[in-house]
Amino acid sequence: MGGRLAGKTALITSAAQGIGRATVLAMVAEGAKVIATDINMAALEALAKESPAISIHKLDVTKQAEIDALAAKVDAPDVLFNCSGYVHAGTILDVVDKDWDFAFELNVRAHYRMMRAFTPRWLERGSASVINMASLASSVKGVPNRFLYGTSKAAVIGMTKAMAADYLAKGIRVNAICPGTVDTPSLHDRMRATGDYEAAHKAFVARQPMGRLGRAEEIAALVVYLASDESAFITGQAINIDGGWSV
Repeated sequence: MGGRLAGKTALITSAAQGIGRATVLAMVAEGAKVIATDINMAALEALAKESPAISIHKLDVTKQAEIDALAAKVDAPDVLFNCSGYVHAGTILDVVDKDWDFAFELNVRAHYRMMRAFTPRWLERGSASVINMASLASSVKGVPNRFLYGTSKAAVIGMTKAMAADYLAKGIRVNAICPGTVDTPSLHDRMRATGDYEAAHKAFVARQPMGRLGRAEEIAALVVYLASDESAFITGQAINIDGGWSV
């Protein structure tokens, strides 16, 4: 099968819905074999029906033992897309320690653990492309009521740059993507959680200069590019894909 990712294997976390799911399908369309992981097995099983190039594994990325077990079971992927994340809403006064711990566990430590699990084999092979999910709400831009989220996503950018610097000459490229507001199931869940879905939807759209939400498929297209050899000269970058929000 041809395509920009022909002959490559990709591993994607939080692959069952939203940006993760869109990226699985986009990568398969470009010829990759994809290992799709999530805690939602029902959604993963539905995803697997889309293509024989998709293999699925239940994985809780907050559990080191599960990451170790998966790493022992599969070959080191050519591409790792760390897509897991959690959005905490509120200011510093709304954060308690358990919120802080969970945000850093899922948004930062999970990415670190996934990268660390495969780095020795990537070094042996001399190649890999890692894409980490960051956000425009990070060191890129301060966003109201996203104190903890922005802090943890800033850590993702720092971690991405640090790992890229360590392995510049070793064939391991590491980049982060920084989406603006994207139309995903989790976003709609957060809109409903406000108690006024319509008002929340209007507010999310209003903060995007293009006057619309991003689409998961648009984010997936950037991930595919960073996964492909077309981006071979790009590493250590935090790339905004935000509909002009950062302009």
